[in-house]
Amino acid sequence: MALLKFSDIKFTDDKEKVILTFLRLFETEIDAETLKQIGPFKVKDSALEFPKVSQEQALEEFMPLLDEAFKHLKNKMTGRKTIYVHKNSSIPLLGTLYFGIVDRGTNILELKPITGCNINCPFCSVDEQNSGKKPVDFVVEDDYLVAETGRLVKFKQEDGKEVKIDIFINTHGEPLLYSNMARLVKGLRAIKQVNIISIITNGTMLSDKLTDELVDAGLNQINISINATNPTTARILAGTPAYDIEHVIESTKYAASKIKVIIAPVWIKGVNDDDVKSIIALSKEIGAEIGIQNYMVHKMGRKLAKQVDWEAFYKQLEQWEKETGMQLRKQDHTLFKTKTLEKPFDKGDVIKADIVCQGRMKNEMLAVAKERVISVINSTKQSGTVKIRILRDKDNTFVAEEV
Repeated sequence: MALLKFSDIKFTDDKEKVILTFLRLFETEIDAETLKQIGPFKVKDSALEFPKVSQEQALEEFMPLLDEAFKHLKNKMTGRKTIYVHKNSSIPLLGTLYFGIVDRGTNILELKPITGCNINCPFCSVDEQNSGKKPVDFVVEDDYLVAETGRLVKFKQEDGKEVKIDIFINTHGEPLLYSNMARLVKGLRAIKQVNIISIITNGTMLSDKLTDELVDAGLNQINISINATNPTTARILAGTPAYDIEHVIESTKYAASKIKVIIAPVWIKGVNDDDVKSIIALSKEIGAEIGIQNYMVHKMGRKLAKQVDWEAFYKQLEQWEKETGMQLRKQDHTLFKTKTLEKPFDKGDVIKADIVCQGRMKNEMLAVAKERVISVINSTKQSGTVKIRILRDKDNTFVAEEV
């Protein structure tokens, strides 16, 4: 008898098909008649049981079916097609801002294991929303992300001197949608030279249990985006009537009792002025730090209000400091330059690359060359090799056009 059971996949019998739920958030299916070609089967305890087939035979015949099913993986929340980026996917983790690792040549690495968000902020800097405007989502295998992060951390070390590296898990969307987050943190913590591991979250999915799991795994810090304490304003700024600011505040209080918490509101002049003052009071009450951000208008982001210039922003921080007695202009994170990965190509270079999947913008495809992902804008090809000119090469992230 064969029993096919996977830690990240749950099987559900749906009469003419079997539903595969992957990492809690993603879903695909396999036709029941196709599975019967392996042998009679049943779904039992979220696993597949083949009573008349050996384990070896079942695995050999099932894995190609699984690979095919994953080509049709979807995000249940956003409805988008989802690309699973894993060690055998031929998709590197460097080169794009969508997923993987962003290295800006400093002691901070930015990790992005997932895309998609459970709220719909009207000022989102990357326009990450549930409306289906973006054609695809991405989710990265945790072991793959840990292994590649470890390689990069090792590269940044210097002879005779240990270089400590901080990890910021900061996604295009909500990172706690990633169901393997505690496992990811645990893997990162095992990398000897990793110092701070921080998650930047909207707090909606935080719970006491999850906080404890993350702390036990080795998390050092949680940055929580609270933009209003007034329930009505909070729901408006979250873009959903389901946003529960009371839950977020209670979860923040618990987290602050267990770990370093930085409350990080975005100040939008004329929208949440009074709320920022109450958020400052909240941080003082629970012993959390606060890092107020200036609302910035981004080219690819959503527009809600006019942007305040930096002089006016710092003047407002100074005024709030006088009113609340809180230090709001401190910068206690030590940022320094480290060894920087060589860029395999520069702006203006014309190269050939292999298209691997769809990108997140209209008519965008992602291609691969020399262990880098390259965003090919206005692509006329959906597959194969493409000749492209590099338009952007900043921080080892690449954008190109066809030539």
